[in-house]
Amino acid sequence: MIGYLILVHRYPDQFKRLFKAIYDDQNQYVVHVDKNSGADLEAEIREFLLSYPNAEMIRSEKAIWGGYSLVEAELRGMERLLEMGQWSHFINLSGQDFPLKPQKQIIAFLNANLHHEYIKVLDQDQVRHDTMHRVSEYVIELEDSIERTTRLRPFLTGATPYIGNQWMIVTRAFCEFVCHDPSVNRYKAFYENTLIADEGFFQTVMMNCEIKSEIISDDLRMIDWIADGDIKLRPRTYQNADAAELKSSPNLFARKFDQTVCGDILSALERHLAIQSVANVDPARLIPASAA
Repeated sequence: MIGYLILVHRYPDQFKRLFKAIYDDQNQYVVHVDKNSGADLEAEIREFLLSYPNAEMIRSEKAIWGGYSLVEAELRGMERLLEMGQWSHFINLSGQDFPLKPQKQIIAFLNANLHHEYIKVLDQDQVRHDTMHRVSEYVIELEDSIERTTRLRPFLTGATPYIGNQWMIVTRAFCEFVCHDPSVNRYKAFYENTLIADEGFFQTVMMNCEIKSEIISDDLRMIDWIADGDIKLRPRTYQNADAAELKSSPNLFARKFDQTVCGDILSALERHLAIQSVANVDPARLIPASAA
């Protein structure tokens, strides 16, 4: 079974569609609503979740893009899920993600890959040297912003920085390790003052510590990264023209979607999931080529 963490900052109706699309009464669900989004959004989602005994909300805190607060939200979600029940894999999603496979297929795939970690992993210095300022520059997360300083510092002694993105499908054993093992404390302390920590912290812990499972550099998400000004890449919003590609994708999830831009694509995927739910699919066929 699966432990889901869903990070929400807007669009409560779209979140409800996502939740219903990934719901299974054997799974566990935790939701974090960005405190910046206001009390009304949190109240609406809390009321919605009352109908689901295997779903909870964790305390809302401000989640600032680029800040360690995003890592803290992930760790708090993991910790609560570990307390709630048994599951084999943790999956984090944003409120603007959507599944491309029904739950029974995703669960079957993960049951066939119990000791695999699915997360984008790159040697930061060797492959993404342009991002090394994120770990060399000392930053401070304030109440509503990130303060960048001129202070530079070396990376952790005896460790190599890694980078990827925020999204992952990782084992329960890794969640136990990253949340509770004392050897991770120095990584938490260091990344608290780095820029965009959520795209490197988990990868760096996984690659530098003793992890017994196999690491697959693939987060099993379909994402179309496009250039966007000062932010080098952002995920393109999928629309109706993307329906065929989304339905045929071997990935388990896709992002991102915006029902205020195109709600019909979500309807098309909901119909697709309903059809797939009654189909028998070999879990081995779900493995993307990059994860094989």
